[in-house]
Amino acid sequence: MLPDHWHLTTDVEDFLARAGAFLRSRPAPHTTALTDIEKLRLPGAGDRLLGRLETEGEIHAVCYLTPRGRLGLTPLTAGAADALAVRLSALGRTPAQVVADQDTADVFASAWQGHTGATPKLFWHTHLYRLGTLTPPRPHPDGRARPAGEEDRELVVRRCREFCVEVGEQPSIDLIDAGSWDRSRFGDRHFTFWRTPDGTPVSMAAVTSVTGGMVRVDPVHTPSRFRGHGYAGAVTAAVSRAALRAGATDVVLFADPANPTSNALYQRLGYVRLTDCAGYRFAYGGPA
Repeated sequence: MLPDHWHLTTDVEDFLARAGAFLRSRPAPHTTALTDIEKLRLPGAGDRLLGRLETEGEIHAVCYLTPRGRLGLTPLTAGAADALAVRLSALGRTPAQVVADQDTADVFASAWQGHTGATPKLFWHTHLYRLGTLTPPRPHPDGRARPAGEEDRELVVRRCREFCVEVGEQPSIDLIDAGSWDRSRFGDRHFTFWRTPDGTPVSMAAVTSVTGGMVRVDPVHTPSRFRGHGYAGAVTAAVSRAALRAGATDVVLFADPANPTSNALYQRLGYVRLTDCAGYRFAYGGPA
């Protein structure tokens, strides 16, 4: 296969008709692509570019560039990443960032710097987990899981902002503060709170809709004053179980490698580490 067999389009429906089966064939490692491309189908999504690496009718990888400059990639060889960098550069495209599995993000960032001079800076590194056999936490904390309703919207927004402050997710903070909740990465999530017997919402977890058989748990957040009681494990188990009942074949989540507590928790619940993912931002015309 020649690595330059990239077929690019701005037509998301035509792209999905050709590449949808490929994305659904590995829903866990394709989790970000599945949810990002689904958003590109929405009316008014803006300028986008999608591509598939194909030869003799077989698709080997896909790429997509969102209106905000996020370049997403499924696993690529170094040669395919270099060929894509050449194509995008020739088209005058300037992605603000690239997100992919660790190896693919590394080779594309290097290729893009080589062809454009843009300086890459690592801003995101995470473990990707897939649920094996769900194992509810023991002991089980008092309380129960309850899906968030419209009456909980203000609480959901406030807790998501608190989460973003803790993890340093400034773009989402800016969107929330600007009143652009629907444009933030939380706007399409389904939220659940773990509430104590007196009704206090002590922990929160959200999931994406089922897409290609996949559901992603994101985010999970417990305010510091409520930690240490098993609430995060309880609410994560609850939304994971609900996802399986809703028909998900793959339930996945990301975990910060620098947080051993959350990684250990997810593994106790039955999540199995699949791979590492990474994101690079690009600075043009100067140091990152």
